[in-house]
Amino acid sequence: MRLNRFLASCGLGSRRACESLIRDGQVTVNGQRVEALATTISPGDSVRVSGKSVALRHQPITLAVYKPPGYLSARADARGRRTVYDLVPETFSKLFHVGRLDLESEGLMVLTDDGALAQRLSHPSHRTPKEYEVTLDGPLDPALIPRLLAGFPILGGRARMEAVRMIEPHRVRVVLAQGIKRQIRLMFYRMGVEVRRLIRTRIGAFDLGPLRPGQWKVLTPREIARLEADKIPNRPATQNPKSLNSR
Repeated sequence: MRLNRFLASCGLGSRRACESLIRDGQVTVNGQRVEALATTISPGDSVRVSGKSVALRHQPITLAVYKPPGYLSARADARGRRTVYDLVPETFSKLFHVGRLDLESEGLMVLTDDGALAQRLSHPSHRTPKEYEVTLDGPLDPALIPRLLAGFPILGGRARMEAVRMIEPHRVRVVLAQGIKRQIRLMFYRMGVEVRRLIRTRIGAFDLGPLRPGQWKVLTPREIARLEADKIPNRPATQNPKSLNSR
């Protein structure tokens, strides 16, 4: 890595500003003052600016993972069951998992070491939309959709869906802003149908795209921004629910 880029990555300003530091003789590499802009930095080199040691800032890592059914949303399991961390290289074993999915559910999960991002995606107050494709064991009566949107108590709290769209009589798309355990399964059970397959397809404005079960990818800054780009407005409790057309 060229020295000016290294200094900029350490948070010392733009590359042009860092070039001025180099020309002014304020930078040493391994104890030697350097003024050549073409100087390159290798791992292990000691770099100082005005006598103070500098180092690269940690760049957070964020992965999108397609969790298949049969994998736990956990770092490890005392019973030896497979977890989402078995799908990614060992180097990512310390990342936080965001967007827990039931053992039998599948779809988009996020692994990251960016604590602020994890908080924004997971805490209900941020109302980050999460979209799911749900296959049921029987047809859903469209007349029941207003009840799902209005919400009702389940084990874990009062639950409601933000959007429901029929794809087929047995298949629907729903959007949640909450994260109550087994929320979708429990809500549909109250409607007289059971979930046969549940896939999370989207978090924020980022969707699974070409990812297939078991696959993962490191997200670019633009893709990370899409995770945070969508927010569900607060819906007053007295608002008449409607069947929303989710994406």
